[in-house]
Amino acid sequence: MTYLKNITTLQVFPDKCTGCGRCMEVCPHAVFKLEDKKVTITDKDRCMECGACEKNCDFGAISVKAGVGCATAVINGMIRGTEPDCGCDGTSGACC
Repeated sequence: MTYLKNITTLQVFPDKCTGCGRCMEVCPHAVFKLEDKKVTITDKDRCMECGACEKNCDFGAISVKAGVGCATAVINGMIRGTEPDCGCDGTSGACC
């Protein structure tokens, strides 16, 4: 599943990554892969920003603002019966 394009807050810091693979174990959408003993992002747009990867990384190699961006946008759209919307239209004062 792909969410909204180019808005996810997911970041990987390779210098902090030990290659343990825990993020790959907990990611519900297989966003990560191991390359040269470091984790990389396969497709950022698949990230739903649940935060499981960051919470399970003991080394601070991953950053994601859980509860913003795609996951929130999709949920808001489902609740309102509209297209996904994370508030980036400038009317709500909040932005992903």
